[in-house]
Amino acid sequence: MTVTDSGTVTGRAPASPSSPSGRATAFDTERAWVLNSSVALRPEPFGALLYHFGTRKLSFLKNLTVVEVVQSLGDHASADDALAAAGIGDADRHLYVSALSALAVSGMIVPNS
Repeated sequence: MTVTDSGTVTGRAPASPSSPSGRATAFDTERAWVLNSSVALRPEPFGALLYHFGTRKLSFLKNLTVVEVVQSLGDHASADDALAAAGIGDADRHLYVSALSALAVSGMIVPNS
């Protein structure tokens, strides 16, 4: 999966991550999210690399704002709050929600309980 400068997500997303009950976890912007503890984020000049040690999946974030939002998720009560703190306006919000949703589906970010 790749997130470009325009916020577009490319690549195929795998099945949804599961909650402890075994049901898929849908991305909800009103929930608190955090980078999965099995994921390493390595900043790069173009954005960042995400590597999931459990699934061995590699994702590229080619948008510095997405990197900022992902890194700050754990500091906010919800994804909505993280997006607002990064200055994401209504016109572009759907692009960032789409990117975060793809990261949730791939298990790179998980609900913060």
